[in-house]
Amino acid sequence: MKFYSPLTAEFFPDEPDWEDESYNEYEGYPMDGHDLLQYADAVDEAVKKDIADFNGDLMQYYHEDDSVRSKVVSAVPSAEICGNKLCGCLTVELKEALLDDEQTVLCNYISGQYSDGWGEGFEQRDIRVEDGTLAVHFWQEDGFKMTPTFEKTQEQVQMTQRPKMKLLGEDGNIFAIMGRASLLLKNAGQSDKAKEMCNRVMSCDSYHKALNVISEYVETELTPKTRNKPNRGDAR
Repeated sequence: MKFYSPLTAEFFPDEPDWEDESYNEYEGYPMDGHDLLQYADAVDEAVKKDIADFNGDLMQYYHEDDSVRSKVVSAVPSAEICGNKLCGCLTVELKEALLDDEQTVLCNYISGQYSDGWGEGFEQRDIRVEDGTLAVHFWQEDGFKMTPTFEKTQEQVQMTQRPKMKLLGEDGNIFAIMGRASLLLKNAGQSDKAKEMCNRVMSCDSYHKALNVISEYVETELTPKTRNKPNRGDAR
């Protein structure tokens, strides 16, 4: 899981144009995420270097004994291009999904880390780029917001796909069919679905109903082309 947030910066060129009214000797040129695209690699490298001493995990400073602490394994900041701008990115490793109120607690904590904790120190470190230096802010007094995104890994995508299984011309015994389907699901990393399918099949009161249940979990000749996921209701 990732949380994206705005990045802003001040840019101090090596050779400032003193006649440019938008330039301030003490505050440099203001930059937003669009402006920072040209310095994406330098900013990301600076973040990685800065967090190397503590392995990047901001959760090591989280001392509450609550559900957020029990669910979140790590929370590592970085800079990442999102859309057409450079953003702050927090990669969160989870033991289990966070509820909405738990996400709020986590975001409030990270906001504090960005404003008064790690981020406060990071923004004071000059980032050297080709034509000057940057001071990058992970937190802003106005407009700061953390937006969650959920990215499926290739393994997760594979685990949500239904394996294909042929019925015609194969052993028609329902237990043999269930066994083959269960094995296919387990090999696809879907052991939980294999167990769920078997439980539903065993509760069916007819051969036809059992075949239809199996065809919800593995793709067979009986699987409707428009059905995308198994119906988790009672099969009876």
